[in-house]
Amino acid sequence: MPDIFQELCTLADSDMYPFHMPGHKRNLESTPLKGAFRCDITEIDGFDNLHNEEGLILEAEERAARLYGADATFFLVNGSTAGVLAAVSASVSENGRILAARGSHKSFYNGAYLRHLDIEYLPIVMMESYGIFDGYNKEDVEDALSKSTGIEAVFITSPTYEGRCSDVEGIAKVCHERGIPLIVDCAHGAHFGFGEGVPKSPVQLGADIVIMSVHKTLPSMTQTALIHVNSKLVDRQKLKRFLRIYQSSSPSYVLMSSIDLCIREMRDNGKRYIDTLVGYRQMIQEGTKGCKTLRIPDISELQDPAKVLIYTGNASMTGQQLYDILREDYHLQLEMAGEKYALAIITGWDTKEGIKRLIDAVNEIDGRLKPDDTLCKKTKVESYIPERALLLSEAWDSEAEEVELWESEGRIAGDFVNLYPPGIPLIVPGEIIDKAFLENVSRYIAEGLNVQGILELENGENKGIIGKRGILCVKQR
Repeated sequence: MPDIFQELCTLADSDMYPFHMPGHKRNLESTPLKGAFRCDITEIDGFDNLHNEEGLILEAEERAARLYGADATFFLVNGSTAGVLAAVSASVSENGRILAARGSHKSFYNGAYLRHLDIEYLPIVMMESYGIFDGYNKEDVEDALSKSTGIEAVFITSPTYEGRCSDVEGIAKVCHERGIPLIVDCAHGAHFGFGEGVPKSPVQLGADIVIMSVHKTLPSMTQTALIHVNSKLVDRQKLKRFLRIYQSSSPSYVLMSSIDLCIREMRDNGKRYIDTLVGYRQMIQEGTKGCKTLRIPDISELQDPAKVLIYTGNASMTGQQLYDILREDYHLQLEMAGEKYALAIITGWDTKEGIKRLIDAVNEIDGRLKPDDTLCKKTKVESYIPERALLLSEAWDSEAEEVELWESEGRIAGDFVNLYPPGIPLIVPGEIIDKAFLENVSRYIAEGLNVQGILELENGENKGIIGKRGILCVKQR
């Protein structure tokens, strides 16, 4: 059975002349991007349509569904973001209520905004030893559902950005007892379930909708993802409707072929891929075990071996400083920096040479540091939820005004503020700005972290680190 890429190559090698989009006409001599344009087409005869699959694309999606064990799988060319938007929109009625983890990606909040949802939050759980969001167990969700009414769906992230997993199987059972679907943002877990040493996939554990970015940890192009449906609690036609809304009407065949090739690669070589990943993770653990100051949690603490968290807890160094040193001095580009850690992502397609460079760099940096237990503090990531005055959609649609940070305490936030990556909000429109939020933001700015949603004001007064900076607030009447 031919895959999408093979069919694209056959077309490219044929004498079929393209009197259709895209404008480059697969003219290989007209652009430096010769290889990329060779297989870039639109929906033409014989190549199916992502939004009404009947042939080539349907067969590719069915291959993906069989590989993951899903009832149905759909390709996403607008990333996991499109999948999250569609899942939330299809599972909860407009103006409805959803129970969600506060540490959800901003795409979840965008979906809640578009559907005017009332978000009920699960209590925040933290892995205090590293200051990162933790996973949830079934008791967390059961307790929250018992205290709430009108909840139409539950939304969690597993694994988290740093690699912590929730008890998806237990949570799914709790949800199903109440007849509501469980949506799992598994954007960072497309490699789960392919071998020993990685967790089972949420698809295998009973989640109703699972969204995965194949490009994050598998060999596929940026912007490629999957959404799996595994339940009669989900209206599949409604989900497809929203996928048509949130995805381009001219989906990239290059991206779709990348997904299909990735699925074929994992079908044929998935176990070897995972064995290589786990082997690299063990190399890193063994190679850095002599560090005196820096610390890398092992898989017993962070269940996802693809995540290498380098913790600076009792060093006079922030996570951003470590991130910058690794990039500037060692030419190692990590994924992100937190307040007291830097995060690397490894996969089965890394090289031993690259892994060894990371090990050597961590050891060399550690050798220059002196541990100081007085500096070993718990990272003050937002571990509380500010009081809400307005619904997200109401606040975000309200007229807003720029207010200096040091004057904003007690005001209602008119926009999101978050660290990026990972894009988890520190404050959500409609929540009341308080002292704790301002202290956290001030510290993040001082440490050079990427704080999004803070404005640079031209005429702000200079009052400390947050002077001349502002935030959008709902305009007072």
